[in-house]
Amino acid sequence: MTHSILIVDDDPEIRQVVRIGLTQAGHTVEEAGDGAEGLAKAQSGRFDLVVLDIGMPRMDGLEVCRTLRRTHTTPILFLTARNDEIDRVLGFELGGDDYVVKPFSPRELSARVKAILKRSGAVDPVTEAPKGVQRGCLTLNADRHLCAVAGVPVALTAREMALLAHLMAHPDHVSARPALTDAMYGMNIHVSDRTVDSHLRNLRAKLSAAGCADAIETVHGVGVRMGACSE
Repeated sequence: MTHSILIVDDDPEIRQVVRIGLTQAGHTVEEAGDGAEGLAKAQSGRFDLVVLDIGMPRMDGLEVCRTLRRTHTTPILFLTARNDEIDRVLGFELGGDDYVVKPFSPRELSARVKAILKRSGAVDPVTEAPKGVQRGCLTLNADRHLCAVAGVPVALTAREMALLAHLMAHPDHVSARPALTDAMYGMNIHVSDRTVDSHLRNLRAKLSAAGCADAIETVHGVGVRMGACSE
């Protein structure tokens, strides 16, 4: 499938590298040279994914993500020259889906993009809508990227959707961090405990705000599992 991807970076050489890699992978690409321009384009809603640099003038990538997440769930892949865990964790807390540290290979970037699009439901769509799963007031159809509390839609990022899908598939099983990491990132990918906790905290907050405060239970010293999901 061809997907529309927005590249937001103030470095024209980086934009060129990303553009070549993504167009060779069959995607259509638009560019923005700073955060303000990138936000304006991203808010149009015509992109399947945004590749977003963190360090930019006028408006940095974290602020772009924060503002975009108020109205859109478009997947975001962060680019950063700073191998700083604080930046990565903050990016995830704001709703980012993944990150790539500069310098990076076009092959790695394309693989990350493909993985995000697949998690978000933009790759390999099903020809028949599969049945969702339900627990209490919470319903989930991960293949269609749909989540609802008492029939009211809840907007989740691709990572949050993957995390909730894993928990809903094993509702009475306690999942430790390694299992949650595998569910969100795939096997043999290392991310910090703080990153996993950020996604989990965001998911809980969204479900709670929608009226389902007991969706996820913590079993101290072991992991987490689905709660009663009562309104």
